[in-house]
Amino acid sequence: MRKALLAAAAIAVAATATAYVFGPDAEADQRKPRTGQARSAAEPGKAGQETRPLSTASGAPVCEVDPAYPKRQMRGLWIATVNNLDWPSKATLSPQRQRAEYTRILDAAAKRRFNAVFVQVRPASDAIYKSPYEPWSKFLTGTEGKDPGWDPLPFLISEAHKRGLEFHAWFNPYRAAYDGDASKLPASHPARRHPDWVVKYDNRLYYNPGLPQVREHVVKVVKDVVKRYDVDGAHFDDYFYPYPGQGGRFADQAAFREYGGGKSLAAWRRDNVNKLVAEVDEAVHETRPEVKFGISPFGIWRNKSQDPTGSRTNGMSAYDQIYADSRHWIKKGTVDYIIPQLYWPRGQANADYSVLAPWWANEVKGTGVQLYIGQALYQVGTAGPWRKPGELPAHLTLNEGLKQIRGDVYFSAKSLLANPLGVVDRLVKEHYKRPALLPLIKDLGGQAPPKPADLRVSGGTLTWKASEGARSYAVYRVDGEPGRCATADARNLVAVVSGGQSVAAAKPGTYLVTALDRLNNESAAARIKI
Repeated sequence: MRKALLAAAAIAVAATATAYVFGPDAEADQRKPRTGQARSAAEPGKAGQETRPLSTASGAPVCEVDPAYPKRQMRGLWIATVNNLDWPSKATLSPQRQRAEYTRILDAAAKRRFNAVFVQVRPASDAIYKSPYEPWSKFLTGTEGKDPGWDPLPFLISEAHKRGLEFHAWFNPYRAAYDGDASKLPASHPARRHPDWVVKYDNRLYYNPGLPQVREHVVKVVKDVVKRYDVDGAHFDDYFYPYPGQGGRFADQAAFREYGGGKSLAAWRRDNVNKLVAEVDEAVHETRPEVKFGISPFGIWRNKSQDPTGSRTNGMSAYDQIYADSRHWIKKGTVDYIIPQLYWPRGQANADYSVLAPWWANEVKGTGVQLYIGQALYQVGTAGPWRKPGELPAHLTLNEGLKQIRGDVYFSAKSLLANPLGVVDRLVKEHYKRPALLPLIKDLGGQAPPKPADLRVSGGTLTWKASEGARSYAVYRVDGEPGRCATADARNLVAVVSGGQSVAAAKPGTYLVTALDRLNNESAAARIKI
């Protein structure tokens, strides 16, 4: 996702295991309508500060919760395949080595109590899966179009699910090829079959966002993955129109003359992107209503100098330079979540994290769009404030004061494994003390499964019968008798169990077990005293 982003950001803004835990949900009962075409949604509560009504009666008391133990929180990790950045580490690895590398990443994420991965399945109009529309990615075999001998995607998904990790399929919508020479692409490549779709810019090939045929193709590609594979989400990164480079003008004049409709060039380009986002959103939810769709835009929408409602920053404007109007997507409800890439430290003069996080929190206020923050794990240990191991953890501390921020996603897997300055361990110690359920997006449907039955303990192991429709189970332990608020936060959460119905239970106490569907709707609790 981000090798090109780093260069763009430098131009834009000078930089200085199987078990997890959570309990019955108390948020999202009181919902407000989303603006625009949106599915209904509520103003989400602060991560870790949800309250669970003791009664449905008006004015009933609510549970006191500890903000240090959020029950529902996104803890995600980007896994980039482009240029073999994260996985696979080389394009010449055997399938066995590829599988081993991938599970190592997942094990590291699960150990740190992460609960989602965003895996790049379409780096550049190619596929990390068996696609009927685009060639196999060269990042799997070293040769574009060469069959790797297996379809990785079912394995990538199932191994994530085994570890309690939600799987988001990450697509780059407009990149056609990293190499500007189309003749090097397989004859079956869409850029070869439809050269009129392609614009060469900065020695790379891009699909022209202004062409309806391009939108139709991208929607078809995303819909195919959502239909055929058990993904939990479809995800776009920050690349729309290309970042400013040395390529001069982006040559879309002919398309503008044909389809511009009297708009200015900039407004037309933004409208092209907005149309694609809306069409993908509709296609995803028509195909499988439970699948989430979200985008991780560049961290600055517009600066206050360009728009009085913009952020107090002085960096590249995604709205003006790559024509990505994230405010539009939020207001129209054409995304379920947004993950702005806030890859700058606190105090940076032209892009201050302490300014941008509250700005984005305000943008989603009153909407049904969930806000997670893209965190620059890759920057830790590099320069300026990033040389301090406390900088990234301080971002999460700041987020705790902004109730609209529902979690974080880290770039990227390579840095998670490297653990620069020990910062990943510090994040776990200070912020991820317990497992966390994913935030609920109620409008995607789902239903809490029946509560688990036949709880038993034998030889220090707690077991139960499977609940119909359950993907996982949350296990809580309480000293003595649990009160009505025992599952309101994660203080008592000891495990989220995926792929089975058992957990170690050597410590005495009362155990509560709930069942969770794929969207994390949670059942009532079954209990047993040990």
